[in-house]
Amino acid sequence: MVASIVAPPVARRPRTRSWLRLVVLLVIVAVVLYPLIWMIGTSVKSQQEIVNNIGLLPEHFTPGNYTDGWSNFDVSFGRFFLNSAMVSLLTVVGNAVSCLLAAYAFARLRFRLRKVWFAVMIGTLLLPSHVLIVPQYILFRSFGLVGGDWPYLPLLIPQFLATEAFFVFLMVQFMRGIPRELDEAARIDGAGAFGIFRHVILPLSRPALVTTAIFSFIWTWNEFFRQLVYLSNLSDYTVPVALTLFIDSTSQSAVGPMFAMAVLSLLPVFVFFVAFQRMLVEGINTSGIKG
Repeated sequence: MVASIVAPPVARRPRTRSWLRLVVLLVIVAVVLYPLIWMIGTSVKSQQEIVNNIGLLPEHFTPGNYTDGWSNFDVSFGRFFLNSAMVSLLTVVGNAVSCLLAAYAFARLRFRLRKVWFAVMIGTLLLPSHVLIVPQYILFRSFGLVGGDWPYLPLLIPQFLATEAFFVFLMVQFMRGIPRELDEAARIDGAGAFGIFRHVILPLSRPALVTTAIFSFIWTWNEFFRQLVYLSNLSDYTVPVALTLFIDSTSQSAVGPMFAMAVLSLLPVFVFFVAFQRMLVEGINTSGIKG
């Protein structure tokens, strides 16, 4: 009888905790999504309403911001999307190939001062990227690569030289989880260093490659400063640089079209992330081979 009286409060306690967790999660989601919802709402507001109405939803729906933003310049905004897509995809290829080869050398091959060079590579993570802008710009300008016929070379060449130490470190840690017995079995079958890389390491490194590809695409698509430094012609601008053209200190700023194009600029990143979400989680969580 006593047990039947005490049982109901104990049964309600887990349910109360679950409701509290749900409320806390909903609050966190609302805080995280508020800027995005505000930006989407602002993209369909008129110029005057953007100044006077700070709410999420517009009082007067203004979809013309999207058409105005798309054709606001002498060059269609679609050209900027193509430029960003080209730079981002080539960066993905460069980082995936160069960082994978560098990681294979550090993780599996033996050469003199390997640990020293690996420490130097890790040490570059401590350098802010903005510190390297000036020496890199002077170097590329001395080679005649700044403002040439192909202005994207200063943005792409470093990516094909394994300069992203974070991705090299990520792949090295992943490859260290691959049993070396597989290398020894491949050597018994007559495979050399390249054969082991091609038939053993490369197929098993797909999760790390996908993680590198996703982060490379997202970071490059959203990158602004380096692209602003090296790109000078309007037709060569990428999306982050082109968005700054809506803010003109000498005339009226087109804030509504700017937010409209900012909303559209989020779509490729969102689609790319959703398409490879499962592989991204697998690549981050995998520390070895699943048996």
